Amino acid sequence: MTFDPTFLSNFTLVLTGFSGAFIAALWVALVVWTYRDIKSRARDRLVHILAAALVALLSLPGVLVYLILRPQHTLEDEYQKTLEEEALLQAIEDQAICPGCERRIKDNWLVCPICQTKLKKPCHQCGKLMDLPWNICPYCGTPAPGMRKESMTMEEALRDVRMGEEDDEN
Repeated sequence: MTFDPTFLSNFTLVLTGFSGAFIAALWVALVVWTYRDIKSRARDRLVHILAAALVALLSLPGVLVYLILRPQHTLEDEYQKTLEEEALLQAIEDQAICPGCERRIKDNWLVCPICQTKLKKPCHQCGKLMDLPWNICPYCGTPAPGMRKESMTMEEALRDVRMGEEDDEN
């Protein structure tokens, strides 16, 4: 078997070409990965360009520097954290407090046990609790005493009042 030096030089040339292509593809992939990663971590376009340029100029050492300097959390992580904080704050704010003494109260209390401020009123028809400013029960639709019904005419309202007076006389 004879050894051909042209085969060895051709093989070395092909191997060098593939190695160069692999290194170039790796370099482009690192630049693209860096750009996509910084884009998910920062909003500033200048930071996007500088991070990609750092990796483009320094290659693997640039990636190491980028990994050290990049923001720890992505924008999505920051958004989720903000949503969680807002939900916790909303839960705290939704707890009912007494308008008189500003202490926490329960939704089913008629009167504050600390300062005796009236909190709710019972419906005269169904007995469920209504907020004080409500003029109609949301559970049974009964108007609060003293409230005029929308569909009632003045004659019907006066007739109901007269009937009530006649009942009182008897």
